[in-house]
Amino acid sequence: MFRRKKKDEPTEQPASPEVAPETAEAGTSEPVTTEASAPVETEVAAEASASDPTATAESTEAAAGGTSASTKSRRGNRVQKVGIVSSDKMQKTVIVRVDRQVLHTKYRRYVRRTSKFMAHDDLGATTGDRVRIVETRPLSAKKRWRVVEIVQKAAK
Repeated sequence: MFRRKKKDEPTEQPASPEVAPETAEAGTSEPVTTEASAPVETEVAAEASASDPTATAESTEAAAGGTSASTKSRRGNRVQKVGIVSSDKMQKTVIVRVDRQVLHTKYRRYVRRTSKFMAHDDLGATTGDRVRIVETRPLSAKKRWRVVEIVQKAAK
């Protein structure tokens, strides 16, 4: 009754890689560079310098292939979740309840699923606060999250 349609296979085949070696053999031994790639780096550096003078050095080093990248780019994107503090009885640790809605496979209705995370709290969140937590290194046996901000304080 509820069948999903299968995805149609693409009709167009991607360009064959044989074209690039032929042009490289016919030309000189210099590496082939496109003219469009160089102005893009310049535009990015120009935009960064216009908005923030401290970002100029970082953007020039990144464009030049420098090894000193910012710590955020090395770490990658960390998972962030927003939930409600359900317990604050520990010192500098809160339990955050994160709700999500999942489509039930059989009944096709949304069902609420709850996960509880122990998070390190330096901000002083209390029970009922809505907080944003971010993934971090293991801080204890069960604590791998950290409270970044209190989105909304609990009503008193």
